[in-house]
Amino acid sequence: MDWLEIKDRIAAGEDVRTEFKRSLEFRQVGKAICGFANSGGGALILGVDDAGKVVGVRGSVDSVRERLTSFLQNGCNVPVQATCGHHETSSGHVHWIEVPRQRGFEPMRHDGRVWVRRERSTVEPSSAELQSLYNAFGYILTEEQSILAASVNDIDMDAFRAHLTRQGFDVVREPQPAVEDDLRNRGVLAEFDGRLHPTLYGLMAFGKQPQSYPHTGNFWVDCVAYGGTDQAAEIILTGEAKGRIDEQVERALGWARSLGRFEKYEGLERKDIPLLPPTAVREALVNAVVHRDYAISGSKVLLEVFYDRVQITSPGTLPNHLSVDAVYAGGRTRSRNEQLANFMLARRFMEQRGRGWLVMRRAMQEFNGTTPELEQDEDSRFVTVTLRLAWPASVQ
Repeated sequence: MDWLEIKDRIAAGEDVRTEFKRSLEFRQVGKAICGFANSGGGALILGVDDAGKVVGVRGSVDSVRERLTSFLQNGCNVPVQATCGHHETSSGHVHWIEVPRQRGFEPMRHDGRVWVRRERSTVEPSSAELQSLYNAFGYILTEEQSILAASVNDIDMDAFRAHLTRQGFDVVREPQPAVEDDLRNRGVLAEFDGRLHPTLYGLMAFGKQPQSYPHTGNFWVDCVAYGGTDQAAEIILTGEAKGRIDEQVERALGWARSLGRFEKYEGLERKDIPLLPPTAVREALVNAVVHRDYAISGSKVLLEVFYDRVQITSPGTLPNHLSVDAVYAGGRTRSRNEQLANFMLARRFMEQRGRGWLVMRRAMQEFNGTTPELEQDEDSRFVTVTLRLAWPASVQ
């Protein structure tokens, strides 16, 4: 790209492929570069204000070029393959950076965040846009995949040792294996490009703050209670069940319990009865967080409470082509996320592999005579479990 093309772009004004910056302020420059790299490419022109007036960039040409070159190598999560140019005008030097669309393992990030171009602006993508972006880059997230934004220090070693202790391992007596070797051998860490990073399994089972990374920000349970029978009704309570997957289940259950109970009298004795049997809700939540499709990184597990039912929705379809009828019949299959399933089994959140639906059905029939319902939407890619509420006549 030469000066004549740059002049034409300045005259045409900013658009989805062109952005102006008055100065070399790297926080803004980094956002713009990432936006172009993650979208269709474009040109960042320095020394031009928003109105298209040339104001020039302060500093010598060599100094500015040196700083730009250094930033392109080290300012983002991967080096930027860009072409730089400059031209002297009566108002000072104009510099430009021609950024092609990024091709690589994952989208480009600056300051730990993904940016894209939208019309004339550089913005963070929505959840749906982020998912489409990861899909475009061919990034399919599985539980064995490394989370490159995380490090060994992001693993909670106390939680990891507690897990080993529950499985009967002695974590005190010497000799003990080297920490990084132990974490790698058990799938908590994996090597990528010569460095160890936590896997998705490692973060969701033992991470200090599992939702702190670009790929994992939506991996939690969103809790909503409505004052009616559909989503158009007034929202009366919301909650966020974040943390490791066992913590998500515990916090979501605690949130559900906070919605209240009803009273039942047997003679002179009063009993507090929950809205639903905790066993059934727990099984539905465990299945949702364990078997969700983690490649769908822009969606959360939903726990929705309506006046007549509770619905737990998990992103993805039933694993390994299991049908709804097979689930109703108690069919067993290999889990989509084997390590996460084994972790929850060791935590005793699952009674026995493959029995979740049978446990829910028995609990609901004994509690209020209803049967859980399962819906799979293969086009939108979600699975929903519905548990029906049966209010006593005294509160209807």
